Amino acid sequence: MQLEHRHKQPNLEVRVKNIIEVDGLKFKDLNNSGKLEPYEDWRLSPTERAENLVSLMNLDEKVGMMLIHYRQMGLSQKDKSKTSHDGVLDEAIVEKGENIFAASKIWGTTHTIENMHLRHFIHRDNWSPAQMAEWINTMNEVCEGTRLGIPCLIASNSRNENAEAVFGMNDAAGIFSTWPGTLGLAAAAKGDIKNGGDSSLISQFAQIAHDEWDATGIRKGYMYMADVATDPRWQRTYGTFGEDPEFIADAIGRIIDGFQGETLGNHSIALTTKHFPGGGARENGFDPHYEEGKWNLYPTPGSLETYHLPPFRAAVEHGTSSMMPYYSIPSIKKSVVQQFEGEDIPFEEVGFTFNHYFIQHILREKLGFKGYINSDSGVTNKMCWGVEHLSEAERFAKAINAGTDLVADTNDVENLKLAIQNGWISEKRIDEANVRLLTEMFTLGLFDDRTYVSPEHATAVVSNPANWDAAYEAHKKSVTVLKNSDRTLPLTPDTLTGKKIYVEVFHKEPERAASYTERARKECQELGQFTLTEKVEEADIAILILHPKSGAYFTATPGLLELEICEKKTLTALDGAMYEETTLNGMHHLKEVADSVHIRGGKVIVSVNVILPWILANVEPLADALIAGYDTFYKAQFEVMAGNYRPVGVLPLTLPASEAVIAVDENGKCVSRNDVPGYDKDKYMPEGLEYAYKDSDGNIYKLGHGLTY
Repeated sequence: MQLEHRHKQPNLEVRVKNIIEVDGLKFKDLNNSGKLEPYEDWRLSPTERAENLVSLMNLDEKVGMMLIHYRQMGLSQKDKSKTSHDGVLDEAIVEKGENIFAASKIWGTTHTIENMHLRHFIHRDNWSPAQMAEWINTMNEVCEGTRLGIPCLIASNSRNENAEAVFGMNDAAGIFSTWPGTLGLAAAAKGDIKNGGDSSLISQFAQIAHDEWDATGIRKGYMYMADVATDPRWQRTYGTFGEDPEFIADAIGRIIDGFQGETLGNHSIALTTKHFPGGGARENGFDPHYEEGKWNLYPTPGSLETYHLPPFRAAVEHGTSSMMPYYSIPSIKKSVVQQFEGEDIPFEEVGFTFNHYFIQHILREKLGFKGYINSDSGVTNKMCWGVEHLSEAERFAKAINAGTDLVADTNDVENLKLAIQNGWISEKRIDEANVRLLTEMFTLGLFDDRTYVSPEHATAVVSNPANWDAAYEAHKKSVTVLKNSDRTLPLTPDTLTGKKIYVEVFHKEPERAASYTERARKECQELGQFTLTEKVEEADIAILILHPKSGAYFTATPGLLELEICEKKTLTALDGAMYEETTLNGMHHLKEVADSVHIRGGKVIVSVNVILPWILANVEPLADALIAGYDTFYKAQFEVMAGNYRPVGVLPLTLPASEAVIAVDENGKCVSRNDVPGYDKDKYMPEGLEYAYKDSDGNIYKLGHGLTY
């Protein structure tokens, strides 16, 4: 009886192959043999099925299984003659080098599935839930028609945070329920903790996002970042949960439980936690997407174990399905010896995806990780730090022998196959990787009742107003009041009698500033609590919302990344040349607006979008009240300003006091430690320097700071 209960007949759908009956039960005949193979038998364990399937696969099929590549939808293909299946699949061929991601020639969808045998695809398009579901269904229909009928698994970067689009980071905002950025989720949850609660907001976020992904058929998430932000100039700070290792460990555990469930199953979204063993220990903010940022630095004894590894330990304990190592190389010269559980760590100067000791010894043996290793994009071509001298086939061998099972954002079947044929990777290792990858697919139900999803159901789940309401609540909760001189806030009806409010948004790009200003004024109007004016000279109160931006994701700045909010500031490049940097356009106008309102005895409220730990010395003195948002909706900020919602949010990271506390000397050494979070940097600061910003009211903008009223 026990057995039957465990093996309830799944509801199977086929589009190409047949269903066969055995023992009065139904199974898919995925290889068209007319008989039941162990891999088709849903009564067996995922591992047993994976092992059987791997024994039936040829080398080309195993090679294709170990690569994941970006795949665009047919809807995104402008030339409809280059599509198939009524425009659903993109069949265009992109020649090598046509764009930065075409490291090798990209073939059409059908050719890639049928002839190159790829089964893992990264989804970056942003169409409706029903359209995405139909696309994934059609991809799986093509897969079903192949020799062994192996389905495909669609992965994506996160889709539930509000942010400006950045390829490879925020590919898709605004379709699924839209929450604040991850720093905003941290600000809100840490605020709840400060008020005696816990991080259940993170659990709620993960559960709701899970339901939306599951309905759409995207079953793999490249998320979330377990990295602890310790170097303030790191451009990817905004994708983290801040700088508090204990909080991040808790958040990552909740995220995994919410998306995957207690254990991985046929309604899980399998997660890839990134970027092991933590990308925060940058060399003065430079990012390993480019050569200048290829090193991870650990100048502080114990920093790797104390600050960077705890969230990854939590990810393993909560059963994350896969782990993504970072591009960067641990530097011997710029680090002191680090230990893990009492053992010295030997630093091999190769990127972590090639790093046998970190993957096998620390992650698998010490931490007990059971899942598979998914490299970051481009490790065999552009971002192959530490193994630049090797051929592409040798890089594949180095990564896979170090323990990497799935190589990301490539379709380079030739070089992986060459490495195997040359005897550089054993067949045993290739089989091991395939078993790991296929075990996940079997566990997710992709071979059985979860191959296809209902587009109508996807629409219904994603349009559920309760999800959007929960997300909006998190926006309000994320708003962090940093400064509130003379009780400027809240702007209650009695303080507003006869007063006019001027609203303007500032941005690095003037055209965005204009469109954002229009949106902010509209949302403020909708609130119906403020009398607005578009004339500064009439205003009694100004609400100025700042969106500073600094640096770029794929290219290094000529000098160090600028954290001051500034315009046309003269800086010195690393090579000694002079250049100008702007992080916010219209600084002069900003000051004029503030002065104009202050001269008439009015109040100025400034909101800064914290996607990096900005140095606020150029804007804080202009503000009677200063607020931090984290890609937080304007309307939510206005609600907090109006007193409709009591401020809850606190800073998820420390804001630096000045350029002096992050100064870098001629040898590239930073005055504050790159590998230590802001709240602990003072332990290592020179006499007389304090790391955190202090405002004119004496507030210190340290991790956990946030006022309320």
